[in-house]
Amino acid sequence: MLFSVKMQQNLTIADVMQNGGKWFMPSLSLDCVIFGFHENQMKVLLLKMKNAEQWALPGGFIYKDEDIEEAAIRVLRERTGIHDIFLQQFHVFGRPGRSDKKFHSDIMKKDGIKPAKDHWILQRFLTVGYYALVDFAHAIPHPDGTSTSCEWWDIHEVKELFMDHKHILDKALETLRLQLNHQPIGYTLLPQKFTMPELQKLYETILDKKLDRRNFQRRMMGYGILKRLSETRKGGAHKAPYLYSFDLRRYKKALQEGLQGGW
Repeated sequence: MLFSVKMQQNLTIADVMQNGGKWFMPSLSLDCVIFGFHENQMKVLLLKMKNAEQWALPGGFIYKDEDIEEAAIRVLRERTGIHDIFLQQFHVFGRPGRSDKKFHSDIMKKDGIKPAKDHWILQRFLTVGYYALVDFAHAIPHPDGTSTSCEWWDIHEVKELFMDHKHILDKALETLRLQLNHQPIGYTLLPQKFTMPELQKLYETILDKKLDRRNFQRRMMGYGILKRLSETRKGGAHKAPYLYSFDLRRYKKALQEGLQGGW
């Protein structure tokens, strides 16, 4: 896990390693899979850790007086600078050997800390997985005190990650694709006015497969969450397609109550 801390406290890595057991929930962390979409590209936000060769998902510890979802929102806000984020808890990861005790022990030794065997950071950790969807053109990645880089990676180029983070990423992508059967997406990923082909391309990019144009349009209109506008998209070589916008009231209701059907 790569941890995020409340910036106003100006905590160093050594502070957290030495005293984190006093501040954070024991044996519990969170890891965030931040998916970015823009112009038919899908990416994931990764951190390059200090003193390590591997990249990792952004994550953090949870303060003892902090709601777990608020902790996830804090991590996402600090990494992307975006406040209005679609956030979904999707799985708890608890394989006994998932924590890399040697890595954290080596980090502490480099900072002059000699950890006892029962040190809080060397214990078994469960991590709660969250995923988020953002327009990466509007997100500015921010590395933290534990990392040297924070960058968007093409989803197809990610091969290996720190600890079990590749497994967490794969599970998040699987869950996101299943979510398309039950909840709408697109409100935070598309411009306020968009065409049906643009919406279809968003779904195809996430699902990584082609969809039938007529079936897609019929299904999306059947959900009742779209409003067809009188305007058309100008400037194309073909017949100008109509523009659409989301009916925000119905969109929010569909998020709560779900959709019928599947892709």
